[in-house]
Amino acid sequence: MGDMANLFGTGRFVRPSGQEEATDEAQEAADEAAEEVRLRLAVDGGDVEAMSMLGAMLLRRGDFDGAESQLRAATAAGDRAAANNLGVLLHQRGYADEAAGWWRIAAVAGSAAAAHALGRHFRERGDEPAAEYWLCQSAEQGHVLGAYALADLLEHRGDDAGAGRWMRAAAERGHREAAYRLARTLDRGAGMDRDRDGDDAAATAGEEVEQWYRQAAARGHRRAALHLGTILEKRGELKEAGRWYLTSAKDGEARAACALGFLLRDAGDTESAAVWWLRAAQDGDGNAANALGALHAERGETQTAERWYRAAMDAGDDNGAYNLGLLCAEQGRTAQAEQWYRRAAYAGHREASNALAILLLRGGDETGAEPWFSKAAEAGSVDAAFNLGILHAGRGAERAALRWYERAAAAGHTEAALQVGMARLRAGDEREAERFLRCAAGGGSAEAAYRLATVLDARRPPAPAHELGEPAQEKSECEEWYERAASQGHRRGQVRVGMLAAARGDVVEAARWYREAAEAGSRNGAFNLGLLLAREGSEPEAVVWWRRAADAGHGRAALRLALVCARRGELAEGQRWADRAVSLGPAEVGERAARLRDALRQELSA
Repeated sequence: MGDMANLFGTGRFVRPSGQEEATDEAQEAADEAAEEVRLRLAVDGGDVEAMSMLGAMLLRRGDFDGAESQLRAATAAGDRAAANNLGVLLHQRGYADEAAGWWRIAAVAGSAAAAHALGRHFRERGDEPAAEYWLCQSAEQGHVLGAYALADLLEHRGDDAGAGRWMRAAAERGHREAAYRLARTLDRGAGMDRDRDGDDAAATAGEEVEQWYRQAAARGHRRAALHLGTILEKRGELKEAGRWYLTSAKDGEARAACALGFLLRDAGDTESAAVWWLRAAQDGDGNAANALGALHAERGETQTAERWYRAAMDAGDDNGAYNLGLLCAEQGRTAQAEQWYRRAAYAGHREASNALAILLLRGGDETGAEPWFSKAAEAGSVDAAFNLGILHAGRGAERAALRWYERAAAAGHTEAALQVGMARLRAGDEREAERFLRCAAGGGSAEAAYRLATVLDARRPPAPAHELGEPAQEKSECEEWYERAASQGHRRGQVRVGMLAAARGDVVEAARWYREAAEAGSRNGAFNLGLLLAREGSEPEAVVWWRRAADAGHGRAALRLALVCARRGELAEGQRWADRAVSLGPAEVGERAARLRDALRQELSA
């Protein structure tokens, strides 16, 4: 199909103009008229086969009276194709029982098409044994429609093995609906294979699934084109997926139009995406209506967004009510938000249940919030499980909180994994703590990275003395985790990285990390930066950072300021900072500050 499109694009094939198409139609009509004249002459000469063919021609044209006379004459002469077509004609005229009689005659004479028609007749009458007999006769003669009809009958009866066999036979003979239904059956089986036998078995089955979807789609089956597009999109073959979505959407498949819209949006073409979403939404696709609502909400067009969310609800999509709740919540319309959340939550929308619980909790209704958190968590909401953990932890129910944190962590919730890791640390189970902290740190938690680094740091043996001329040692794993935490803005991690750099003698790197921590509000970072600057001879700047640290409650920084003031002769200021250091502590700092304060007091009173 793709090659043909390319050949058309090269101009090697000339596309007929409208005038040429009209000429072709006229030629076909002339050819058919000539064929009819030839057949009538043959019929006049007593040719039975010509009678049958002329009858079939008139039947296709809708000339039932003319067709019936020819078909009856040919049937009387023993032509089984004529008997079958006579049955078709009588069936179309409403004489089903008489039609079945002629089909039986043709089927007994070996007509596979008549056996198929007779089988369909008996199935419509509810006589399944007779239907199966005649459909089997048709299918075994290689009649593709007979094979498909037999497969459909056996599937309805629950004979999956027999249905699969004949559905495959029909698909192999080019029946597009059979190919699609075979693909759907195999697709469901591939999911069970994945659960039972692993990904390898599922991958093998997946290749066959794709093959049958592709065959059906190539024959114009729009739902097969949709499923094929979905498979290709999951595999990352977006260009080909888009082509099949487009094919399906043009044939009227709303879900394909919606999927094409999302593909275009992800490619940055929101305008084209909106066109396809509109088309799908107008055909009743709730997902597309929600997408349009979200698009208008992003643009600040809240009234239009609300209209599309309501359209999604009308289409039976509970996401519409949930999105309306989000829209109202963003606008501060809490009562309306609660109304829409409840509507979606009662319909089983888990994220709406979680959002409703959060809304109730913020309003002080903890009792009302808990059941909705539980409902959402039981339905699989990871966020709700984490929120239940927070709820129980706030009540002091640590065991219950840990159970919910573990549940959320098992589903990949980063902050829940951090909480489980911290709980394991408090319980002294360092190995389990490390496992959960690694999960959380790998998920992007700066706090988890810092905590993991401290666990690894505590195990690290003392570094050997570094001799001149030795190559610098590679960074340990704990240093790498400290740096990851620091790079994510974790202040204690930044201070620790600065300390490690200072220990290596890298003053510039140490100052950079201390300064980042200090500017983010770390009093330890400000104090350490002051120490570094003082050692480098920049005491005035060091005083600035110590002052910031002392104002934030750092006792050692206050003591340093008292000492600086005492050395400069600023006795009253020094006494003030010494008093501050005594109040801030810790104990050893308080003792030194008290002695300095007393000395300064004596000096002032002398």
